[in-house]
Amino acid sequence: MTRKHFLKRFFQLSVIGSFPLLYSWQIEPFWVEFVQRKLPVKNLPKDLEGKILMHISDLHVGDRFDWKFLIESFGKAQQYHPDFVVYTGDFVNDGTPDDHESLRKVMQKAVYGKLGTFGILGNHDYGKNWKDLGSSETICEILENCGVSMLKNEQEESHGLNIIGFDDLWSPNFDPLKIMKDYDSSKANIVLCHNPDVCDKDVWNGYQGWILSGHTHGGQCRIPGVITPILPVENRKYISGEIDLEDGRMLYINRAIGHSFQVRFMVRPEITIFTLTQA
Repeated sequence: MTRKHFLKRFFQLSVIGSFPLLYSWQIEPFWVEFVQRKLPVKNLPKDLEGKILMHISDLHVGDRFDWKFLIESFGKAQQYHPDFVVYTGDFVNDGTPDDHESLRKVMQKAVYGKLGTFGILGNHDYGKNWKDLGSSETICEILENCGVSMLKNEQEESHGLNIIGFDDLWSPNFDPLKIMKDYDSSKANIVLCHNPDVCDKDVWNGYQGWILSGHTHGGQCRIPGVITPILPVENRKYISGEIDLEDGRMLYINRAIGHSFQVRFMVRPEITIFTLTQA
């Protein structure tokens, strides 16, 4: 092999070898997938049949990636004209004053439902060690001022759809029994719960229906069916997508639109577009 041929081959192999790194750093983290599926809800009023519920999770506004990407994604999401929008936590990454100020800018351009917009907090919204109550209160104030109804172990009914929101599992305010003791099975219920590990806790009081979660980011990097090396949950089956809990509950884990770190491989960021149907 001549020197010229060697250098050519070395360059080709270097380009091929670096492509996965470049892809997982600069392409996939900003390649949002709009996942469309049906959401069959028990006791759904007839006039909500066919309405759109958009599920967005884990914005992670901060300094880990350029959050202008979130605003661009919200612009694309507007074309679905959602009737309801739910945000399932981790609005910021670190809970600093800079994060809060950036969140204000992002939420001014966010997507909102024609009939209602609801949110719950995630662990990152509680700042350092998930215990900063001041950060969580500031985030709730920002979101409420932007038109998001924040549910902290609370429920709110909108046009016949009853949204039940849990505070985060790792936060000082986690108290789902506060609301689940009043669970009314005759309503069209949907539970928002940031961390899917809550599904394994004894807090459900016979609830049967959908649970919408986030938190895992789908692992951010994985080879489906082979390995998902990093998952922030105890139950390793809680990765992403639809999971039948086999007791009348159905779990859907959104892969997140933001990232803790700007890297994704075979786990595109997600906004979920649910069409409401009668169960």
